[in-house]
Amino acid sequence: MATNAAAWIPAPKQRFQVKEASYPTPGPDEIITKNRAVAINPVDWILQDLGTSMAFGWIKYPFIFGHDVAGEVVQVGSKVTRFRIGDRVVGQALSTDDKVNNAAYGGFQLYTVLLERTTSPIPDSLSFESASVLPLGLATAAAALFQKDHLGLQYPQLEPKPTGKTLLVWGGSTSVGCNAIQLAVAAGYEVFSTSSPKNFDLLKSLGASEVFDYKDPAVINDIVKAMDGRKTAGAIAIGENSVFHCLDVLGRCRGDRHIALATFPIPSQPKRFAALQIVFYFVTATISIAIKSRLRGIKTSTIFGSVAHSPVGDAVYVRYLPEALATGKFRATPEPMVTGEGLEAIQDALDIQKKGISAKKIVVKLG
Repeated sequence: MATNAAAWIPAPKQRFQVKEASYPTPGPDEIITKNRAVAINPVDWILQDLGTSMAFGWIKYPFIFGHDVAGEVVQVGSKVTRFRIGDRVVGQALSTDDKVNNAAYGGFQLYTVLLERTTSPIPDSLSFESASVLPLGLATAAAALFQKDHLGLQYPQLEPKPTGKTLLVWGGSTSVGCNAIQLAVAAGYEVFSTSSPKNFDLLKSLGASEVFDYKDPAVINDIVKAMDGRKTAGAIAIGENSVFHCLDVLGRCRGDRHIALATFPIPSQPKRFAALQIVFYFVTATISIAIKSRLRGIKTSTIFGSVAHSPVGDAVYVRYLPEALATGKFRATPEPMVTGEGLEAIQDALDIQKKGISAKKIVVKLG
């Protein structure tokens, strides 16, 4: 049997340590992948820096984080029908999910347990590095768009039918934003988005019909003007303070009045703040959101990036994504930025991601 190793977090707020890990065993509806590439998300370094006491309190250390993996299937469970040994796949690692809560399901290791229903085959034309950028951004966007407790939009299709509604994606060049634009267009919605001007062409190539400079002082008025005569399908708020901008827009538009928050209302650089200051910021921002949304008749909801226990997982990972990737109707975006190779490179990758990047996603190769 192959031997496994992982980048472990030994205790809260500690750096990664590469050590041996148990070789996992799949359950009936699970597979084991040999990971060829893993991607880095902001939540990875936030959990490392802040610990899990404020959120994810169920996690017990030592633990293995990591959400995005791409690799080859090496073992399948007794009830698995979609995959065979040797298949190239991308999937969401779910170790931090409260219903999973098991280090064997973490992405930052050589072999990971994945659920069949949150895994997709990838075409030979798609590299492992490119595929690995998808899972958490895709799942977060899908949860925001399609889950009933969020926007509750219709599911994506290979041949979508126009709905006549327009979705606002604030923060379109992020991983969540790139996936949200494509999924919404595939579900039949027009998409308005925001980014810096250097990323306008990228977002339009993904299907956004209009893109606005989020730093422009007139951006709210410009979006509201462009929305004239349209009905909104709601909004996805990505990035610090994005929810307040979305509240300003939807408060002046017709249509569905619901904002799904992909970003917690905490400072984008939490290391500058003591823990009590972060709590104060979070509480005051939450109160402000509640007051402004109620005054404007707008519903808000906060997204947790998993569709593993919802019909949305099947709708996206099983019924839509495999053929959409194979036919080129869905692109793995943003572009991967490979910063190292091997488990030892994961800590440096988190440190790079923490400094901020635009329209790319940090990736580490694992062989």
